[in-house]
Amino acid sequence: MKMETEEDLSSLYELNSSLTEGCRLPCRMSGTNDWPLAEIISIKEQSDGSRYYYVHYVDFNKRLDEWVTDEYLDTRKVQFPRKDGKDQTGTNTGVSTPKRTLPSITNLSRPSSPVSSTTPNPPTNANSNENPLVNGNAVLAAALQKRMSRKRKNTAPPDTAPSEDSEDTPPTPRQSGSMVQGHHDDVVTRMKNVQMIELGKHRIKPWYFAPYPPEMCAMPCIFICEFCLKYRKSRVCLERHIAKCTLRHPPGNEIYRKHTISFFEIDGRKNKIYAQNLCLLAKLFLDHKTLYYDTDPFLFYVMTEFDCRGFHIVGYFSKEKESTEDYNVACILTLPPYQRKGYGKLLIEFSYELSKFEGKTGSPEKPLSDLGLLSYRSYWAQRILEILLEQKPAGDMEKPQLTINEICEMTSIKKEDVISTLQILNLINYYKGQYILCITKDIIDSHNKAMEQRKVRIDPKCLHWTPKDWSKRSKW
Repeated sequence: MKMETEEDLSSLYELNSSLTEGCRLPCRMSGTNDWPLAEIISIKEQSDGSRYYYVHYVDFNKRLDEWVTDEYLDTRKVQFPRKDGKDQTGTNTGVSTPKRTLPSITNLSRPSSPVSSTTPNPPTNANSNENPLVNGNAVLAAALQKRMSRKRKNTAPPDTAPSEDSEDTPPTPRQSGSMVQGHHDDVVTRMKNVQMIELGKHRIKPWYFAPYPPEMCAMPCIFICEFCLKYRKSRVCLERHIAKCTLRHPPGNEIYRKHTISFFEIDGRKNKIYAQNLCLLAKLFLDHKTLYYDTDPFLFYVMTEFDCRGFHIVGYFSKEKESTEDYNVACILTLPPYQRKGYGKLLIEFSYELSKFEGKTGSPEKPLSDLGLLSYRSYWAQRILEILLEQKPAGDMEKPQLTINEICEMTSIKKEDVISTLQILNLINYYKGQYILCITKDIIDSHNKAMEQRKVRIDPKCLHWTPKDWSKRSKW
């Protein structure tokens, strides 16, 4: 192994010291040997002179953002930000540094900075007991609080910090974009501000920023009641809350139940506190979710799993009471502990079942998240192929005939989504002056294999729901 000289280490130290927010350089991604290009979002300096960098991997989803240390950065290829906002490539003029052999790192995890197993906790500031990796809590929380204080003077009702035993009101949810004003606020909203949440029996690492109160974000873990979704700063506070909490299922009407799966319809006006807490929880796992303080125009459909302790939230979707664009989903989420179990497609299938009861075709609001787009494309493909393979020739026809409009009526999927899915599957062909659908054996085999894995389906007979005409109501 080639050892670095004292001169090399000095050069590297100078380079690391010159790194600023906005610099781009290769960074080793935790748990891999890949060195993708990363942008430095924030820098945290410790009392002993060490530095931690919060990096965003360019062209990767923000949920992979993390804190890293110096040895994870390749400063030989750094691109320094220019005043006009563009990057300029720094080639370490006048500094020659040999290729470094990085130390082996074990026990890597996100969003904590990767450190060796012999030093599980990074050093902290001498005057603070906080973990320095919590997004620079002191500075960032102050910036967020200042921003929210300015906002509530003009438009919002006062935010109340939750006490240990009293009923808490969530901080004002707003459009996430409205917080991004100025560099400081931009840094706040681009960084994960919650280390961990505990929801029921699950401990979950959040993926994105969510506007929980700053005093909550400063805690190592936020404890959330899995039935009413109110949050507490410690397990003791949560236990006191649970002793008083009478809910064992989401508020609202249970409109579907089969085996252990139930769906509850929650009116955003009648159950505003629950709806706001649900929005806060969802924001931890949805980057582009738009949060509104006024949840009145929305209905929330919460999917739960039932056991002896109650109905445990699995995921949900929301929809506008009145949508001019015929959107049947405004926001959809399956919580991380329940992903890869078919629940995402179950939520999607349920949303289209509601559209069938309404006698409409529907589509989710765009743009979809990366995971949402994958789920919807997969559902559309499976549902459309399911319809096509069920068709039988009518009368003397050699081949079954089916129009795109008929597919839309049978599935409640909007026409443009049906056409785009057929094009992605490469099923549409132009033959003798007309468009025909050709399904190959490979597609059929792939479809059958995928359908075998879908153990849970929505049974329309178990749905007890009557659509409401919200346009005729003077008040929501």
